[in-house]
Amino acid sequence: MSNNVVHLHKDPETPAQDGPTVLSVVPDAPATPLVPLWVRSGRAIRTAVTHEHTKDAGRAVARHGLYVWGGGRIVARRTWDGRTGARYERFLRAAEAAGNMELAGEWEERLQRFREARHRRRMDLLTSPIDLAKGALVGTGLGIGTLVALGIVLAIANKDITDVVTPINAVIDFIRLLITIVQVVWGPALRIGPLLALLALWAVGKHQQAAPAWALPANVRSGEGEPITPSIVVKALRDLGIPAMRNAIKDMGDAGASMLGPIRIAGCGVEVDVTLPSGVSTNEVQQRRRKLAENLTRHEHEVFITIPTAARTVRLWVADSGALDEPIGPSPLVTDETMTADYAKGRAPWGQDLRGDAAAISLYQRHLLITGLSNQGKTVALRSLALWVALDKSVQFLMGDLKGVGDWAMFDGLATTLIQGPTDEHVMQVTEMVEGAVQEMNRRIQAPPGTVFPPLIVVVDEAQVAFMCPAKDDAKNPYGGSKANSRYFMAVRKIHNQGRAVNVLMWQGTQDPTDQNLPKLVREGAHTRASLALGTESQARMALGDKAVDGGAAPNMLRPGLDRGTLVVASDGIQIPAGQASITVRTHYIDDDQAKAITDRAKAIRDGVTTLHTIDRGEDRDPLTDIHAVLGDVPRVLTADVLKRLSVLNADAYGDWTPGDLKRVLEDAGAEPYKSDGRMVVGADRVRRALANRDGEGSASEAG
Repeated sequence: MSNNVVHLHKDPETPAQDGPTVLSVVPDAPATPLVPLWVRSGRAIRTAVTHEHTKDAGRAVARHGLYVWGGGRIVARRTWDGRTGARYERFLRAAEAAGNMELAGEWEERLQRFREARHRRRMDLLTSPIDLAKGALVGTGLGIGTLVALGIVLAIANKDITDVVTPINAVIDFIRLLITIVQVVWGPALRIGPLLALLALWAVGKHQQAAPAWALPANVRSGEGEPITPSIVVKALRDLGIPAMRNAIKDMGDAGASMLGPIRIAGCGVEVDVTLPSGVSTNEVQQRRRKLAENLTRHEHEVFITIPTAARTVRLWVADSGALDEPIGPSPLVTDETMTADYAKGRAPWGQDLRGDAAAISLYQRHLLITGLSNQGKTVALRSLALWVALDKSVQFLMGDLKGVGDWAMFDGLATTLIQGPTDEHVMQVTEMVEGAVQEMNRRIQAPPGTVFPPLIVVVDEAQVAFMCPAKDDAKNPYGGSKANSRYFMAVRKIHNQGRAVNVLMWQGTQDPTDQNLPKLVREGAHTRASLALGTESQARMALGDKAVDGGAAPNMLRPGLDRGTLVVASDGIQIPAGQASITVRTHYIDDDQAKAITDRAKAIRDGVTTLHTIDRGEDRDPLTDIHAVLGDVPRVLTADVLKRLSVLNADAYGDWTPGDLKRVLEDAGAEPYKSDGRMVVGADRVRRALANRDGEGSASEAG
């Protein structure tokens, strides 16, 4: 059908009285379809019914009605418990379910005493009517006699015989008044009493939140940040989906409360030990960590499950909602510029544990391994330990950074050797640096018993690059790999086997561990093993070992990116709660500028260190030139330190040198060592003069 509209009008060019009427058809816009009234009414009703205000009102009505019903159930159960032995029977079943037969015997004895007392009360009820009647007769007789005696006294006093019955009449009038009051109040009481009873039941139900979750207010229904209470913990355990757990809690008289130890405040959360009922193993609970966290209205990363010493027990640590997403404070290394370190007796401030306590770790004679996914804070965590121990001037460093982006550049002038770069050539240099440390270790082992050696810490960051290096030397021995002829692997293994006893330590940082880039013998050789966020449980076992993971360590549960800098540590060098195999540490973040300031303080307490950036190999050596190179810019260096630096410079040429060899070379050159403060030192000026004289003699001989 057309939507055109017919218009009638007069021609404007002709007079009004004579102008003809013109008929025209004008196209009109499409007509809007008409919506039936019942459809619009239905939409309005649906909008009104589904509106949030309507839902809130409906929930409020249902909630307050269910409060009365729930309060009635609670009062009925309390009454039943008070009149019967149900409470004792529940506690008895709970003790039996927990396997505590001694406690079960105590509750059975209490139940028996309750039943005996109840039986005596019931037997007393059989004779109570007779006793009540006797008491009433005696009481009535005494009461009437007392009233008559009082009336006689009044009659004598008032000289009126009618006063004898005055006390009796007063009592009768009082009873009549009471009856009148009862008659007046009884009717309204019958009408108001049920309302008061319903109000009392409503109050009980409201206090106990005795309504379904959907009917509760939004703030209660969400449970976000809800405090952890015994009932919440038991309900969370009951709903884990473990049939044996659910049935045991159902049979317990105390609804499962006997499973829980005290709920203790522990840092930014709470901690509670849970004794599992018979038939439930600890690993069943550990495997349901996410579901347990959600039952506790927490995120998965806010709940940690560990295994304490007690049998059939799990320890739950539940963080306050959102607490783990807040940063911790700065490192004491940054805030305290007077801090020093003691390698042997001190502990490095690493961060905070989940309880908020300071987490400090001993580094004394402990090989170290830190691993995790890329960009999770591994280098910063490893570097913060090196920064602390650098404040002990006796500590020496050999460093290889196989990332080569400058993360360790601030140790230039502090480390004896610092190699930075990711190429195969850099791997070769780092491998020979580690092999030089092996030769130094062997030299120390051959020293007289009782000799004390300064700590030599070999740090290799991104060590997986070395293990995966395909390069081979001239003898076709691979630098990488994990075979018996793999040079880097074997050098690390040798230090792990014997280095600790002579203070030669191996610290490695790796990422994304596998059996190829982190061989089993290497990772198991570390005394301190720490892991940041990882992808799988198998990687967690590689990083920390089976014992730590079986005991609850779960770096694979950390959130990549969000939990950056959070470590799971397995070590005897850090204080771990009794019964646990690991501890979670949130490490302090020390940026590059702060790290440089700390290394500047470490350099200030030293005489000066010449840092080598390459390892020379294969060419003929000039001992005097090398001695001059390792002396650096300081006026004098101890002969023992010169020997160590020469060994690091080229282990093949100088690894076996003794103080006698050094003395012979210097005496031949006219730069013999001398005593300073009672110790033999090598003077830099003497060595420079000896070099200048030798070069001058060489030039003169060539001219001649």
